[in-house]
Amino acid sequence: MKKLSFALATILFLNACKSPDNKTLPIYGNRQAVEKTVNGQTVTDTIYQTIPAFKFINQYDDSISNKNVDGKIYVADFFFTTCPSICPIMQRNMLNVYNAFKTSNDVKILSYTIDPKHDSVPVLKRYAEKLGISGNMWWFLQGKKDNTYQLAEKSYLVAVNQDTTVAGGYVHQGYFVLIDKKSRIRGSYDGTNTDQVNQLIADIKTLQTEPDSTK
Repeated sequence: MKKLSFALATILFLNACKSPDNKTLPIYGNRQAVEKTVNGQTVTDTIYQTIPAFKFINQYDDSISNKNVDGKIYVADFFFTTCPSICPIMQRNMLNVYNAFKTSNDVKILSYTIDPKHDSVPVLKRYAEKLGISGNMWWFLQGKKDNTYQLAEKSYLVAVNQDTTVAGGYVHQGYFVLIDKKSRIRGSYDGTNTDQVNQLIADIKTLQTEPDSTK
C-alpha cells in the first residue's frame, strides 16, 4: 500500500480533531489568496482547490461528467469489483450512506473503478444490482485508467496503484471523500470504519443546511 500523501494525512488528522459541536466543516486542499477591489476597497479572497472537470460512463452506459454533480453534495470512492480485501466492507458501509440519502435530490455517490479493463458497463451494472442499488443516486463509473488514477491522486487525494504482487492485482486507499456543492473537499473518512461512516452521514446533513453552500 502506498504511503498517505501529506495532504491526505493532514485531512485525516484534522477530521480526527474536529469538535462534535462544530457545525461548520473545514475546507481542505490547496488554497490561494487573491486580492480584489470591492467598493473601492482592496480585500483578500480565498480560492480553494476544487475537483476538476471529468467525464466517465456509469453502470447504465450513460455519460457522467462534473456537470451532473454541479450544485450537489457527493461522496467519492475508488474500488474494483473483484477486490478481495477492503472493497466489500467499503461498499457495505456505503450502503448506509445510500440508504440515508437515497430520497435526497442534493446528494450523490460516485464510485470509480480502478480496473476499467475488467469492470465493463455490464459488470458494473451487475455489481450495482447485487448490492440492491437502483436509480441515479449512486453511480459506478468507468473510464480511462490514466484519467481515473490522476483524478484519484491529484484531486481526491486518494492513493491507487496497480500491483501484480498483491491479491486482486490492485491496491487503493479506502477513503470516502466528501465534496460540497462548490466541488470542494470537506472531509475524508475511512470507509471500513463504521464510526467514521456515521460521522460522514452526519457531516452530509451539516452540508445540506450550510447557508452559503450554493452561493
